Amino acid sequence: MLNIHNLSVSFGGTYLFEEVTFRLGAGDRVGLVGKNGAGKSTMLKMLAGDFKPDSGVISQEKDIRMGFLRQDIDFEQGRTVLEEAYEAFTEIKVVEKKLEEINHQLVTRTDYESEEYGQIIEDLSDYTHRFDLLGGYNYVGDTEKILLGLGFKREVFNNQTETFSGGWRMRIELAKLLLQSNDVLLLDEPTNHLDIESIIWLENFLRNYPGVVVIVSHDKMFLDNVTNRTIEISLGKAYDFNKPYSQYLELRHEIREKQLATQKNQAKKIEETEKLIEKFRAKASKASMAQSLIKKLDKVERIEVDEDDNSVMNISFPVSKEPGKVVIEAEHVTKAYGDKVILKDIDLLVERGSKIAFVGQNGQGKSTFIKAIVNEFEYEGNIKLGHNVQLGYFAQNQAEYLDGEITLLQTMEDAATDTNRSKVRDMLGSFLFRGDDVEKKVKVLSGGERNRLALCKLLLQPINVLLMDEPTNHLDIKSKNVLKAALQKFGGTLLLVSHDRDFLQGMSNIVYEFKDQKIKQYLGDINFFLEQRNLENMREVEKKDVVKAAAPTKETSKVSYEDQKKAKALQNRLSKVESQIKQLEKDIQHDDKMLASNYDKHIEDASFFTAYNKKKADLDQLLLDWEVVQEEIDNFNA
Repeated sequence: MLNIHNLSVSFGGTYLFEEVTFRLGAGDRVGLVGKNGAGKSTMLKMLAGDFKPDSGVISQEKDIRMGFLRQDIDFEQGRTVLEEAYEAFTEIKVVEKKLEEINHQLVTRTDYESEEYGQIIEDLSDYTHRFDLLGGYNYVGDTEKILLGLGFKREVFNNQTETFSGGWRMRIELAKLLLQSNDVLLLDEPTNHLDIESIIWLENFLRNYPGVVVIVSHDKMFLDNVTNRTIEISLGKAYDFNKPYSQYLELRHEIREKQLATQKNQAKKIEETEKLIEKFRAKASKASMAQSLIKKLDKVERIEVDEDDNSVMNISFPVSKEPGKVVIEAEHVTKAYGDKVILKDIDLLVERGSKIAFVGQNGQGKSTFIKAIVNEFEYEGNIKLGHNVQLGYFAQNQAEYLDGEITLLQTMEDAATDTNRSKVRDMLGSFLFRGDDVEKKVKVLSGGERNRLALCKLLLQPINVLLMDEPTNHLDIKSKNVLKAALQKFGGTLLLVSHDRDFLQGMSNIVYEFKDQKIKQYLGDINFFLEQRNLENMREVEKKDVVKAAAPTKETSKVSYEDQKKAKALQNRLSKVESQIKQLEKDIQHDDKMLASNYDKHIEDASFFTAYNKKKADLDQLLLDWEVVQEEIDNFNA
């Protein structure tokens, strides 16, 4: 369907990619991956015809229909959700309007014997046949099915599109593309604004898509579940393998290891040959042999190892100053939009140093509660910040607050204070914006680069409590890992909203599930939460049809401050016992290895066996202690 041959693009004399070649055919579901700024979105724009390469050719079969989901979209105001979705059926709508005109004429005209009336009858037959061929009798039902699959309720179908957030407008645009029966689908970060149910629905849709699909995404699970091919853009080159993302990474690593080994062997042989040449050059009788070896060496094709772009952000979130023991206290918080109640009578106490994860389906109030903490809107109830609390807030759509018409440097300088204005260039450099990059306008940045800039800007203010709402949207996988490490090292208090289990692992010691206007507390990390909910992964948490029994927990909205202190003390006891068990098991395992390797020596050592048996007895007692503490926690949560 599409042939891409020797494609090159450069900006300011530097190649984004150079002489890239690949072919796309029916049934290809390609994951287009790479670091933020590597050129993925630029490649999609070139495939769509929005952007011309410096050199190279993109050829395609005749009459190919192509759909492109861009990161930035504009909607015409005044249309409802259904009306906007119906824009996918341009030709059907034209034929439908013509049929309405013909039917109106048939009702109003009375010149039944005239040639004009006869022509109208013929036109009616022709247009009715065309309407049927285009699927005109099915498009209304198909539209509703796609909108429902992407998470829209029937009751909002007639709402104006301007009343929806950017994420929901993106869903409408995606619905239009899926309804158009395009031969090629180009999707730029399609899952960023979808909840788990909608992602699973989209995965099933794309797996059965007969045409070409090219997806830019940093969602590993989505790529693995949908794609059958991966093209990575890295340091100006394209690496193309018929494997989903995770399998591709393994294969790419194996290939690179083999390249390194082969290059090492070749280098050794070249070194030996060069030594012989130097040796033969010194003797007149061997001069011809030296020249022969030189010619042979010149013909050797040097083995190159695929380069890896290992440049990563350098992030740290320093704590400005120590706040009081209680940093956030929420009492009877209630928030509704019209008749729709999002949160009802929520009580929550956050202590200094807590690492808290908010999980649950989209629309259950996670982001709403975060916004209430930063006083973004009015709500019922009360939220108090503790002594010396300095909030740092990263919104889900934080990048949208950046001014696209100013440069990166100006963005930082405008937000800086007198004490840190001189450091903004160094800060931008640590976020991989170096040299002339700082003079770029924000509007030319990719989605991931804008998120990096927003994170950099966040560090200009003093922080001891971080509120992070989906901070990994648009970030490439390496950047996600760097951000995760920085947040794990953060010495302050963290409240984190995320759908990403990989990112959440090791990030929290308390999990709150938002569901049915309430929140429930789980005193452990994300894996503990999933175990308690008897679920395998975050996708199960967010699917609306989950019917598995959840372990009984106490609703935080009814937990007093004293109860929360008791709960935390119990969890600390449990953690301490688990740590002691882990260390003893490790010590006993070490002793077992010593016995296995030199039994005769240790059998005569009475002190060794005394200590060995004591460790086993202590372990048995700790296991009993663990059961007692766990039972206390279960009873407390009941």
